[in-house]
Amino acid sequence: MSLNTKFDELLDFPCLFNFKVIGNNDPKLEDNIVAVAQKHVVGNYAPTSKVSSKGTYNSVTIKVKVQDNKQVESLYIAFGAIPGVVRVL
Repeated sequence: MSLNTKFDELLDFPCLFNFKVIGNNDPKLEDNIVAVAQKHVVGNYAPTSKVSSKGTYNSVTIKVKVQDNKQVESLYIAFGAIPGVVRVL
C-alpha cells in the first residue's frame, strides 16, 4: 500500500523525522511504538509522551532516522496499525 506522499520532494534523505502517534491512554502505547520503530529502523529511541487533559488519550512523539519516502510511508502505516492508535501525524 502506498500513501502517494511527496516527502521525497520536500526532504533530503536520510533525515530525522518526527512522528506523533495519538492513541488511547494505554501504559503499553509507548513501548508498542518503539517496538514498531525498531522493526523498521533499529535505533536507540527516547520518545516523549503527553497525556491529554482529560486523561483519555496519550500523544507520543518519536524521532526516526528515515532513508527514503517509502520508509516514511511504511512507518505511518505501521504506527497506525497499533491497537488503540487513533491518529498518526
